[in-house]
Amino acid sequence: MSLRTKLTQTVRTLTPLIGGQLIGKFAVQNAREDYQKNVKPPLSPPGYVFPIVWTLLYTGMGVAYMLVRRQSQRRSIKIWHYSHLTLNYAWTILYFRLKLRFSALIESIALLGTVVATTVSFFKVHKLAGILLIPYALWCAFATYLTAGNWYLNKDNPKFSED
Repeated sequence: MSLRTKLTQTVRTLTPLIGGQLIGKFAVQNAREDYQKNVKPPLSPPGYVFPIVWTLLYTGMGVAYMLVRRQSQRRSIKIWHYSHLTLNYAWTILYFRLKLRFSALIESIALLGTVVATTVSFFKVHKLAGILLIPYALWCAFATYLTAGNWYLNKDNPKFSED
């Protein structure tokens, strides 16, 4: 394997994790305080769980994409991957940075659909890659529930949303 190929695979693997960390630094400055002060739906995890889970999920996304790209150069694979990443990062900006909570809810539904489509697409090319995205799809479903619950329970609080 050439040095260029190794470098390309490393970049593909690390892109979701590095992007997630950057977007977190940019958009999630007061997330813990924000999370603490709002009414939360049942099953809401403690705030410290989110960075742990997202680190694992972003790592899984990167490994899955690298595995799929080794076997397929289809443009649709690349489109699905970067679509879900873009929506993932956009949710963080909408929800935390801009406090457009209802918009983030609508966006999270689109994100969930994109993640499911990406998971199916990856599974067709490389079974392990698809399996690696299943926790991400499940977490996105859970995150959509949390977003909906948080919006519903706090929508009348003027400090919760700027929508």
